[in-house]
Amino acid sequence: MNVASGSAEDETDEFFMREAISLAREGERLGEVPVGAVVVQDKEIIGRGFNKPVRGHDPTAHAEIISLRHACQSVANYRLPGCTMYVTLEPCSMCAGAIFNARLSRVIFGARDPKSGASGGVVDLFSRPDLNYHTQIKGDVLADECALLLSGFFADRRRAIRMEHEG
Repeated sequence: MNVASGSAEDETDEFFMREAISLAREGERLGEVPVGAVVVQDKEIIGRGFNKPVRGHDPTAHAEIISLRHACQSVANYRLPGCTMYVTLEPCSMCAGAIFNARLSRVIFGARDPKSGASGGVVDLFSRPDLNYHTQIKGDVLADECALLLSGFFADRRRAIRMEHEG
């Protein structure tokens, strides 16, 4: 990224989002919906995760949850104040709840999720003034690249299903 296109914060956000994208691709190679997440503390990744609900037979095995578990183990604490999560897809309500409970300072996401997103997609849980903790949210970081990963995955899946039915 050149200096003229954004601030140092934007460059940092894009750097860590690319790490999340790399994890999403790893999950995709295993047949999972390509969503990846990293948790960062002091510009160091302390938690990594990609979707694993299919392989793990676990509906809670979203990239966000896995990266939170890894980060909490890394710092030996169930709270992650001062940490930022970078995730390729807008968190769902389950993941938003986990993010609140972990006390993350920031969440940076890529693609918006109009079907189950909890930061404006379906609901906006993060903007609720009555919550006892508030996480800063920033969306649309490398959104096109993140959305393309997902749309490509689902297009390939639909194509495979059509071929199976035709052949």
